Amino acid sequence: MELLLPGFGLFFWTLIALLFVIFLLKKFAWKPILEALNEREKGIADSISAAERIKAEMANMKSEHDVLLNQAREERTQLLKEAKETKDKIVNEAKEQAKEEANKIMMEARQQIEFQKNAAIIDVKNQIGSLVIEVSEKVLRKELSNKAEQNQYINTLANEIKLN
Repeated sequence: MELLLPGFGLFFWTLIALLFVIFLLKKFAWKPILEALNEREKGIADSISAAERIKAEMANMKSEHDVLLNQAREERTQLLKEAKETKDKIVNEAKEQAKEEANKIMMEARQQIEFQKNAAIIDVKNQIGSLVIEVSEKVLRKELSNKAEQNQYINTLANEIKLN
């Protein structure tokens, strides 16, 4: 049974050795171990706060990205709208210009027709005047005393004259 129960001396020296080890650990090891643990804890806390900060920045960047994307879509829509308006404006201006050109050509054609009509009327008047003079000369050459003979002679001359 002695083997199962330690002696007082062994117990005493074991207790002294344990206290000495605890003293040495407290004097030299506990501070560096606690400092290392504190530094590790601080590093972990810093890493967690940095991760949270980065997460917040990423969320902020995502929202900024969404805002920029929406702005780009709006700008694209605006540019397409402006391009369509510009196209419509150019087409309308071209139509207006074509109408003006057509009206100008029509006006010139009407003026040309009016000019040719007036020239034809003047020419007909001149021919009628020439015919009247010619008929008058012939009537005067042949003086007739009878009115019926004179009318018959005028009709005969009128039939002889060809209108051009």
